Parts: sequence; structure tokens; C-alpha cells
Amino acid sequence: MKKNLYLFVSMLTLLFVSCASTNNSNNKALFGNTWELDYLSGPRIAFEGLFPDKKPKITFNKTTNKVEGNNSCNGYSADYTLNGDEISFGEPGPTTMMFCGEGEKFFLNTIKKINKYKIDSDGKLNLMIGDVPMMRFKKIADKQ
Repeated sequence: MKKNLYLFVSMLTLLFVSCASTNNSNNKALFGNTWELDYLSGPRIAFEGLFPDKKPKITFNKTTNKVEGNNSCNGYSADYTLNGDEISFGEPGPTTMMFCGEGEKFFLNTIKKINKYKIDSDGKLNLMIGDVPMMRFKKIADKQ
């Protein structure tokens, strides 16, 4: 009986440690990269129609807990909070006020609703609402 209890506790501990290391490796992969949007769920306008000239890009700053980049037209900066695979974004800071169509508005409205993230087996960053991927980003560069 004592041996079975020891085995059960050991396996439970191993399970918790392996789950924690997965979250840490996902967290590490967020940083030091620039991510470019390549999929957006929901709009009735085609992706290329929303972002004809420039796709949104984001970079996660671990030191300041800010996400920075552009929303296809104007600069973008907001606070973010990570807790395991949960993520939330604050209100974006001041930006230039150029109008560039519906893509920017859809991007900003969607990112406010995001509550989870996952980096998939292809190395793409999925920002999700629950378990539904709403935005997918590909890594385009490592920041130096």
C-alpha cells in the first residue's frame, strides 16, 4: 500500500512539473521575436482586403510588460498580463491618428477580447478567446 501511494505521488509530481515547464517554454518563445499577423477569425472582409498594404506586427517586452508594434497602420502599445496560458491586453496607448480602413479597428477590437494564447507545433502564436483561435501570428524576426 505504501509503495502504491509513493508511486502515485511521484507520478502526480511529474505531471505538474511537466505542465509547468510547457508553460514556461511557451512564455519564453513569446519574447525576443517580432510576430506578424497571418490569420484573423471573424471578419466578413478577406484578410488581404483588411490589410492590403501592411500586416499588424507585435513584440512582447518582458521587462515593461508591454506589447508593441503596429496595428497595420498606426503604432500600437498596450500593457499585457500573463498567467500560465492566459493572457490579457490593456487599452492601447496613444497612437498616430491615421485612418487606414477597417483592419485596424477589427484588430484592436479583437485583441481586447483575447484571454488565452498558445504557440502551436508550427511555431505560430495563436491568440484565442477560450479555445477558439482568433488571431494567428508567424514569427518574422528575432530582435537583437
